[in-house]
Amino acid sequence: MTTSLNRRRALQGALAASALTLTPLSRATTTNATAATTTKDTNAMTTTSTWDKVFPRSERVIQQKISFNNRYGIPLVADLYTPGDASAAKLPAIVLSGPFGAVKEQSSGLYAQQLAERGFITLAFDPSFTGESGGAVRNVASPEIFTEDFSAAVDQLGLMPNVDRERIGVMAICGLSGMALTAATSDSRIKAVATASMYDMSRSISRGYRDRYTPGQRQKIIAYLGQRRWNDAALGRAVPGLHELFFDDSGKPVELDRCLPESLPPDANPVLAAFFNYYRTPRGFHARSINSTTAWTATSPMPFFAFPMATHLDMLSPRPIMLIAGAQAHSLYYSEDIYKAAPGPKELVVVPGADHVDLYDRLDKIPFNQIAAFFRKSLG
Repeated sequence: MTTSLNRRRALQGALAASALTLTPLSRATTTNATAATTTKDTNAMTTTSTWDKVFPRSERVIQQKISFNNRYGIPLVADLYTPGDASAAKLPAIVLSGPFGAVKEQSSGLYAQQLAERGFITLAFDPSFTGESGGAVRNVASPEIFTEDFSAAVDQLGLMPNVDRERIGVMAICGLSGMALTAATSDSRIKAVATASMYDMSRSISRGYRDRYTPGQRQKIIAYLGQRRWNDAALGRAVPGLHELFFDDSGKPVELDRCLPESLPPDANPVLAAFFNYYRTPRGFHARSINSTTAWTATSPMPFFAFPMATHLDMLSPRPIMLIAGAQAHSLYYSEDIYKAAPGPKELVVVPGADHVDLYDRLDKIPFNQIAAFFRKSLG
């Protein structure tokens, strides 16, 4: 068997165990992202005339693009969705983001629009360093700052005259779910949390799929990341690499700067195929999405070893959480484990016949009415 074939099969196995599709790096910063970095108006709002989402526009919802700063001074860009028939009364609101490496024009925007149709003001944002949001270094992952971004979005919603600031919830998809739960443990303004296809990125990155890294492998990853930092420091720039590492036949971490293939191999692992069929096809492809066109910086895994998610779940009670996962999802165990650990009120919704990626955009699988009922009750 050739080395290239070994590498491809190893890669497919790693992707099958990964929360996210790992993808190639784009060296160029997008014009929109650069503009977001330098903007001085922290509360800009414009009505979007061109539709740049991967899902159809709803005629029942008004969508506007807004920008605001987090507490680190990083400008965040978001899409605000308001029910078209909204009255003058203040409405409940929901902050949305995710998956890890996606942009607001993908899953989180779809969720935001669907929930706005059901009577909520919703805000789907790009996390710092990604999409149209600011941050001088592009495609760098920071669990602390991503967690802060949720609270910054709550700041913004709470200042809006048509939002009831005592009725704000948060929902996150896939890898941003852990950050949403973590934000709620320290921000009591978040009155309820829902997740879909949850992934705990700190656990996944630092311990592997189903915690399968050995202590020796974890030490090898730490040593590898330290060397990558030396390399970046010498180059004077961040370089691409895997955010969830795996090992070659000799036990060394595999170095790849492009992980999602241009075309899907005929023997692709089903999980790889599911991610590919969303991010790399017209179904979900977006040019600003890390998972569609780029990759995280190679040293991005380091802070996830130091920043565990949702370690203070007891602080959520009595605020409720809803965890939604596909019955066929490779990630189901994350939702199950949070459900066991959370003090309650809590609800675990397992969607029959759905895999992890189905809950990104499958309208016949995502229980939007159930999500809306949860937030109506929780924020009522």
